[in-house]
Amino acid sequence: MSHLVNAVGHVKINTTVTEAVVREATEILGLHVTHSDDRQTWLSSNGRAAELVLFRSHENAVHTIGLEALTVEAVREVASRVEGAGCRIQSREPSLKCIEASVTFATPEGLRFEIHTPIRNKINSRRHPTHGVGPNRMDHLNLTTPDPAATRRQLEMICGLRLSERMVDDSLSWMYGGNRQHHILGVVRGKVGLHHYSFEFREFNDYLKLGDLLDRFDKEMLWGPGRHRPGDNTYAYYTDSSGVMIECSGSMALIADDGDYEPNVITNLERPGNVRAMNVWGTPAPLEWRQHHFPFTAVN
Repeated sequence: MSHLVNAVGHVKINTTVTEAVVREATEILGLHVTHSDDRQTWLSSNGRAAELVLFRSHENAVHTIGLEALTVEAVREVASRVEGAGCRIQSREPSLKCIEASVTFATPEGLRFEIHTPIRNKINSRRHPTHGVGPNRMDHLNLTTPDPAATRRQLEMICGLRLSERMVDDSLSWMYGGNRQHHILGVVRGKVGLHHYSFEFREFNDYLKLGDLLDRFDKEMLWGPGRHRPGDNTYAYYTDSSGVMIECSGSMALIADDGDYEPNVITNLERPGNVRAMNVWGTPAPLEWRQHHFPFTAVN
């Protein structure tokens, strides 16, 4: 099956504390506001019109996960597969003005995805003034679902995503798209929601700046810095004022030999033996990271 989805497109978040989240996103992470009105605010780390979209709301919850296809034809092919995978189309109209074409669908488990053409991008305006760290791009996210196997099957059938690695009990697995990055999507067993979204850092010194900026906001790293074995990326995590967990990630390994790639299965799930299966440097994930959950808004 060919990859119809290439990469993460954007994430929409409902929040009761828009101003606080915007301040942290701009002054800690180093994003910049590209659009704002009385309903929503768009933020980006580069020349793209939007990577993080915040909706003013009565709740703190995930609204939609956006995944990027490269062409209108790919979006149409995705739309043709939705019902056959047991999911339901909610809209065939782009949700953002910076998108040419899209289809939004909901899964029976309560997840909502918008598969869309690339967001408008000014490649000569990738850098912007910031007091924050200044990451490169939004690179992946981990969602939570009560039925990981069903969610993976839906994403395989509809989007052409492929499994790159999984734990033998399916409590955590990773899927990759057309850009061949080890994963653009992690699938975690749990109540429907979001575990974290991630921005790619440019260099390791960025973690030093992140730690000092978090301290100025009376915050701290939840886990890290470290290096994940799945994906081989460096990482650090913190949470924002809405309760979302944000990963700051180094670049990942690429799956170059797509045709012959065999997904790795992690069989050692018991501590302490499994600690280095997740972190090459040996620091175990804290309970707060393992139990973190940010809910998904109710899907109608």
